[in-house]
Amino acid sequence: MSYIQVPSNRLSSIFSVIRQSLNGEEQDYTTGSIRRAVILLAIPMVLEMCMESVFAVVDIFFVSHLGKHATSTVGLTESVTAIIYSLAIGISMAATAMVARRIGEKDTLAASKAGMQSILLSVAITIVISIAGFVYAGDILRVMGAEEEAIQTGVGYTRIMMGGSIVIMLLFLINGIFRGAGDAMMALKSLWIANICNIILCPLLIRGLGPIPAFGIVGAAIATTIGRGIGVLYQLYHLFNGKRLVQFTLRHLTPDWKLMRSLIDIAWPATLQFLIGSGSWIVLASLVVNTGQSEASAGYPIAIRIVMFFLLPAWGLSNAAATLVGQNLGAKQPERAETSVLRTAKYNAIFMAMVSLILLFFTPAIISFFTSEALVAGYAITAVRVISSGYLFYGIGMVMVNAFNGAGDTRTPTIINLFGFWCFQIPLAWILAKTFGLGPLGVFIAIPVAETAITITGYILFKRGKWKLKQI
Repeated sequence: MSYIQVPSNRLSSIFSVIRQSLNGEEQDYTTGSIRRAVILLAIPMVLEMCMESVFAVVDIFFVSHLGKHATSTVGLTESVTAIIYSLAIGISMAATAMVARRIGEKDTLAASKAGMQSILLSVAITIVISIAGFVYAGDILRVMGAEEEAIQTGVGYTRIMMGGSIVIMLLFLINGIFRGAGDAMMALKSLWIANICNIILCPLLIRGLGPIPAFGIVGAAIATTIGRGIGVLYQLYHLFNGKRLVQFTLRHLTPDWKLMRSLIDIAWPATLQFLIGSGSWIVLASLVVNTGQSEASAGYPIAIRIVMFFLLPAWGLSNAAATLVGQNLGAKQPERAETSVLRTAKYNAIFMAMVSLILLFFTPAIISFFTSEALVAGYAITAVRVISSGYLFYGIGMVMVNAFNGAGDTRTPTIINLFGFWCFQIPLAWILAKTFGLGPLGVFIAIPVAETAITITGYILFKRGKWKLKQI
């Protein structure tokens, strides 16, 4: 009997790369092996997004045991806070592109200044949204189609989540700054801390223990907000302590209106890009509620959390493409930037194809951890299986989108999303659900069909190469 042996020097090289990646050692991603650069960035970025997915799964796991109205409230609130996520991701994309470009140009002072200006911009915007969301929480749930009992049960949860949206914004944004600098390990560490706090606090505040009162569904919101807040404090400490590539000082707090305008020019299409996507998810969630009532409304958010649990690591891998594009364009190496994107897309497609097979066979077992209600579980299982059938295309599409964004060309994917989601996905979902009478199943089918079309369009435009000429 013979065995396949891996040369010891090759194993040593693999472990060396993994160690360097997890140690967060400073690297120059504009030279050397592209495969090595992708791996160095991808490992902490994938783990970072795994941590972000844990946030979603932990909340829905504990809340789902409080009943279908509590689960429905979390799902509807998540659909609305997706707007906050869109703003956070949009502004963080601008920060990532700007910081990465300056790092590629070897101008760390300009990179630090761009990072601070993006934070000032995001805080000003988020304060307004937080106040409005806190005051009108009940009306928001009502507009989303929640039943009156669900509103009474969950309005406190929605108030806290919307009121504390500043920590959602900052956690995403500051991690975007770290990613742009190639300091992906710091982004991972901040989410580790935030998640540990959330996992500890969530059951304590929902169920109570000793002198700690039971807050029910409101406890989940308090735990999540506190956990993210602690993560943000950790990020800020490392930005101000002067030991990272990006270093904040008090003089960076002075607004630079010219730089802010440059950030806004990149951020508003990026924000609109994700608002378009998030808005379509809100419409789809509402359509599921209207055609499937409370069981579908409870099953759908469970399914989406599971879908996102596996999508976010793939998004983390695609974030590596954004950093590599930005830094290599800054170093005047557009061909290396393109090769980096294609290599990352290949790895992401392989990963997502494997995940799709896992979910095809093991979805019922996974769903059983979240609900024991047969009708709710049935909707969740169907949604996961149908939506995950397009995972391979999702993986490639994510990389294409992040390649454009990393170059600062946020308008191209915004236009793609506008037509893909609002002119194709939503009408298709409506026709399948209403006209053909498929109900929630029609909504589920429309998602992978539209995402596949968006991916193909994105790839064609990427190969045309106009993004290489973007100046920021």
